[in-house]
Amino acid sequence: MHLSPEHATRFATATLSHLGREYPYKMDLVMAGPEDAKPPRDHHPIFHGSFDWHSCVHGWWQVLRLARRFPDLPVAAAIRARADAMLVPDKMAGELAFLDRPTATGFERPYGWAWLLALHAEAAAHDAPWAAALEPLAAAFAARFHAFLPKLTYPLRVGTHFNIAFALLLARHWAGPRDPALVALIDARAQDWFGGDADCQAWEPGGDEFLSSALTEAHLMAVVRGARFADWFDAFLPRAAQRTPATLFAPAMVSDRSDGKIAHLDGLNLSRAWCWRAIAAALPAGHPVVAEAEASALRHLDAALPHVTGDYMGEHWLASFALLALDGLADGEDRS
Repeated sequence: MHLSPEHATRFATATLSHLGREYPYKMDLVMAGPEDAKPPRDHHPIFHGSFDWHSCVHGWWQVLRLARRFPDLPVAAAIRARADAMLVPDKMAGELAFLDRPTATGFERPYGWAWLLALHAEAAAHDAPWAAALEPLAAAFAARFHAFLPKLTYPLRVGTHFNIAFALLLARHWAGPRDPALVALIDARAQDWFGGDADCQAWEPGGDEFLSSALTEAHLMAVVRGARFADWFDAFLPRAAQRTPATLFAPAMVSDRSDGKIAHLDGLNLSRAWCWRAIAAALPAGHPVVAEAEASALRHLDAALPHVTGDYMGEHWLASFALLALDGLADGEDRS
């Protein structure tokens, strides 16, 4: 299954409808005084829609990516016009001002940091001034990664926003052509944290998770280890060819898509599809897990794609993960 113009139209149309939708909105804000009690738009001149800051950021990543991949779709012109109005230096100054607050040192760490870098990387692929406007914010978050990773003694393995492997996948993609020191730091930290992992039990999914701790780690190690990935993977999931642990191969059930936390499980199915496809592509031809990984990716896609739109608790963010599942972080990556 591949990204199609029909997917692009469906995802981008839904996301455009909420990029500027100010309410409901969940602030990530430590109030330093009564002067901080003001609307989200005043704190975040650009990223004040889509329910929360990080969802707005990756919503922008998604629509810019789709406009570039399918430039002739009618929705692409609306995306470019919105970007011309919003991704501008004076609005970015407000975002930077929020980040400079003494109480914002942990703001969106590490999930929002990584998505902003992904957005900047995508904007740089366009013949437009958007990347230049975003560059100061990207530089600020890259600096935060440089400062944070050396002091993170233990990896964050949870299946929610704090997962460090997911953040490093996005950050490394940005850093590749821009910041070799950050690439080296990410690779070293990934090896420190995950290099010795073996016989993963995969106690997942949790009831509100949208990332697979096991598969996101494996995906990161595929990128970091390159040709040396298969040996690590065979130790990490030694019975994967027998579909064990079984939980990694079965899509999660979503009982209530109006519950924002339970709706995370649609995202788990999409992010697992992305990871399984990346793992299949990273393993050598003929490896016994490749076929099963590809089949599992399709099962997870089939379970989640019908539910990307429909209820705002999922609709404000799921299309970005559907785009990852269908097309990877870079154009057409992870396709075997």
